[in-house]
Amino acid sequence: MSRNVGSRRRVRRAVYPAISVAVAGAFTLTALPAAYAAPSSTVVISEVYGGGGNSGATLVRDFVELGNAGTAAYDLSGYSVQYLPGSPSASSLWQVTPLSGSVAPGGRYLVAEGAGSGGTVELPTPDATGSIAMSATSGTIALVSGGTALTCKTAADCAADSRIVDLVGFGSAVVREGSGPAAGASNTASVARAASLADTDDNAADLASGTPTPVNSAGQGPGSGGGDDGGGDDGGSTEPGTVRVHDLQGTTRLSPFNGQTVTRVPGIVTGVRTTGSRGYWIQEPQADTDARTSEAVFVYTGSATPTVSVGDSVLVTGKVTEYYPSSTSQSVTEITGPTETVLSSGNPLPDAVVLDAGSVPDGYAPTAGGGSIDALPLQPAVHALDFYESLEGMRVEISDARVVGGTTAYDEMWVTVKPQESPSARGGTLYSSYDQPNTGRIKVMSLDTTTAFPEANVGDELTGTTSGPLDYATYGGYNLQATTLGAVADNGLEREVTRKQSKKELAVATYNVENLDALDEQEKFDRLAEGVAVNLGSPDIVALEEIQDDNGAVNDGTVGSEATLTRFTDAIRAAGGPRYSWRYISPENNQDGGEPGGNIRLAFLYNPERVSFVDRSGGDATTGTSVVKTKKGARLTYSPGRINPTSDAWDSSRKPLVGEFEFRGESVFVIANHFGSKGGDQPLHGRYQEPNRSSETKRHQQAAEVNTFVKSLLAADKKAKAVVLGDLNDFEFSQTVSTLTDGKVLTPLVGTLPAAERYTYVYDGNSQTLDHILTSPAVTHYDYDIVHINAEFADQASDHDPQIVRIDISKCK
Repeated sequence: MSRNVGSRRRVRRAVYPAISVAVAGAFTLTALPAAYAAPSSTVVISEVYGGGGNSGATLVRDFVELGNAGTAAYDLSGYSVQYLPGSPSASSLWQVTPLSGSVAPGGRYLVAEGAGSGGTVELPTPDATGSIAMSATSGTIALVSGGTALTCKTAADCAADSRIVDLVGFGSAVVREGSGPAAGASNTASVARAASLADTDDNAADLASGTPTPVNSAGQGPGSGGGDDGGGDDGGSTEPGTVRVHDLQGTTRLSPFNGQTVTRVPGIVTGVRTTGSRGYWIQEPQADTDARTSEAVFVYTGSATPTVSVGDSVLVTGKVTEYYPSSTSQSVTEITGPTETVLSSGNPLPDAVVLDAGSVPDGYAPTAGGGSIDALPLQPAVHALDFYESLEGMRVEISDARVVGGTTAYDEMWVTVKPQESPSARGGTLYSSYDQPNTGRIKVMSLDTTTAFPEANVGDELTGTTSGPLDYATYGGYNLQATTLGAVADNGLEREVTRKQSKKELAVATYNVENLDALDEQEKFDRLAEGVAVNLGSPDIVALEEIQDDNGAVNDGTVGSEATLTRFTDAIRAAGGPRYSWRYISPENNQDGGEPGGNIRLAFLYNPERVSFVDRSGGDATTGTSVVKTKKGARLTYSPGRINPTSDAWDSSRKPLVGEFEFRGESVFVIANHFGSKGGDQPLHGRYQEPNRSSETKRHQQAAEVNTFVKSLLAADKKAKAVVLGDLNDFEFSQTVSTLTDGKVLTPLVGTLPAAERYTYVYDGNSQTLDHILTSPAVTHYDYDIVHINAEFADQASDHDPQIVRIDISKCK
């Protein structure tokens, strides 16, 4: 059961402002201290139910009920309830529902959460409304003093967070109070306290399963309130009320009517969404004179499929809410729990606002010193995010727009309405600095569920006119929900094939193969193999990122990758490549991040007919290699080996793999990397401006470790030939790269390409560089190429483009 704005989403390997890459890890179950705090004698979480709308359920929504065992009202202003999955991964985030009002002494307070497609009985009118899709069987709910999302993911860490007022873990939840989680939650059963609301800070003892019994602050039970969010009865009147859409939208991001019921708001239905976040948009045809106030609003119908049609003139009654798709996103102003009266049908739609280079400002977002921009007055002529917000829900249109992000598996593509904005060499839009996020990008989806969404690659054109309501979602921010969709004109984008190295050139490549494991379909192996054998020209050495263990995300302690690499090298051979050998170091189980049980690691493939691997045993998951100075130059103590693997810099992250190779009598040191992801960073389009890029701290530490290792190599032999490469999860202009190159010990090769060719990844329509090759000063003669075969295409073998450097060793003396 879920509520997703705009479209269904897969679990991405990472979610962050400008890119996405692998991030996940396993969290160990830690025993909870005796109690979070003194057992509460006032407000507690009295009941939790996550089966709403599921198979067999009677109620249509999930809920959390609070109870007050005290003798005085308990003020909830500024509080929130928050949800964490029962077995959180590194990428799991607490989801937040803000609260307001208070709980009367002896009273209850009802928080409605996500709605499913089943069930027949509405909750009583809730006191607060969120959209969290809770698990029916396992999870953690916290009552929190404050609205900022928690970050703890173990019982011990949450026990130390003083903001947590009460906490309930149910099912098999890792985070819970006391001896264990409350048992028995299901599609048809909640977990609830006894009527006395007794709290001993032991979830297993304090809560028991039973039939869900939600009660709101008015003492109402199921079926006795106003449905999803209230709204009341408009009495069947056909006269508009006093509030217009631009009134409830207001001049900031937050509605001045937030939390209030509005009656008989008039508008024309401009779009209907029957999947995902169901509902429809209405737009006031008589606009006011204030450019800051949107004339449209989304009417959220919950689990019910809308019964209105485009062109209907309606009066809508319901509660105004600000829905936050995530804790860091902007909000969507909505009318929830609606009742509507259709006055007439077939009405002409309001004119669409044209999005183009002339209408969309060049400035991206207002700044608030890293704080929320929610309350700032909109300046639609100055900032693109303000401009889009001033059009929230309104009909917009684009014409003949270039595709800058290929069609995804979720029927969406990115286009630019600014053809001259930061063009790449192959038709994309370059992301080349933090202060140039490219304001012309916008995501396009379709409200038509009967027609296949067109497949497009970067550089294609969405021809004709595309129009529909402007929506906002967690992934990508503002998006056009098309009711009229243009056609795709194929621009003929082709996958690149680089030249083959000469006999004197050592070819070293890097390729992120996106969680490859032995259980994957043969088609994935074959396509990745073709990329190595054909598009990369069969390099002598290939550093691979995201090789998983032999059974992938099966979490059974398996750590070896022999079957995975055997299948991959067999496929490369079948594609016309050489018979590669390999080297890697298995991680300790669930210690290197990635999917739990996947045991992601780095690996070297090498062609033994062209290059030799210098084996020096002793390196393992926790024993790092070092550099020894000899009369013949530098050598490694262990090869393959890891760089300082017990350093805090590598906690729950991939450790660099170092190998010593020989080519035509020369030693070459190759250092493969996969730095920590951008998971947890605030998005470019979010409500916090400027966004906090908290994940950078880890990558800066990791870059410093690699830089220190390279310096030790050059201290032993200033002419040492080193290649540092891999998925650094950061941009060429980032501090991560400058930290890695500190002391001029490495040269980033991406800077040697023309600016329009500097990208290896496409995220939210921004072509950007995440993968890098850097070389030591002794590597003086080389030819470098990023080989574009994946990132720009709708049909991808991986989401990263590989790259290669060909080094003329004979001239590097």
